[in-house]
Amino acid sequence: MQRADNDARLSDDLTSVVAGARRRAVRDGDRQIDTAHLLHSLLESDPETRAVFGDGPQIARLLGYLVQRSIGYGLRWQSGVEDSGAVPVVTGAAGFSPLAAGCMEYACERAAGRGGRARGTDLLAAIVADPQARAVEVLERAGIGAREVFARLDDRSGRTEECGETTL
Repeated sequence: MQRADNDARLSDDLTSVVAGARRRAVRDGDRQIDTAHLLHSLLESDPETRAVFGDGPQIARLLGYLVQRSIGYGLRWQSGVEDSGAVPVVTGAAGFSPLAAGCMEYACERAAGRGGRARGTDLLAAIVADPQARAVEVLERAGIGAREVFARLDDRSGRTEECGETTL
C-alpha cells in the first residue's frame, strides 16, 4: 500500500485531511494516527463532513472534546495501539493504528463502490462503523451517537448499511 496521503484512491480533500491528522499525531506525541486524529482533521478541513454534524451545540461540544484530547485527554491512549480486533489488520500503512488503517481501506472500498475516489464522508462512515474506535468514544462523550452519524450519512448518500455491523 502506498503512503495514504499519496494514495490515488483518495480525493484531494481527503489527502489533506490525512496530512493534517499526521501533523496532529506528531504534534501530540502520538506514535500513530488514530481515528480521533482523523475525525479531528475531518471536522477542521472537510466542509462536507462537518455538514453531517450541523452547526448546533453538538459540533461545538465535539470539537471541544477533540481539543481536550489533543492537550491531555488522550494521554492514556499514547501508550496503546488503537485496535478493536473487529477489523482485519492492514499491513503496510505505516503511521496508522490498525483500526485507522482499516478505516482508510474501507473508505476506499466504499468510494470504489460508487466509482470514485474516497472522500471525507467515506472515511467518517468507516470511523463510526466500529464501536471500539477512539473517535466513537469522543463522539459519545460529546453526546453524539455513532449510529446517528451513520444514519445521517446514509440519508445523504442513499446507502443502507448497519453501523457497528459493517465488516471493514
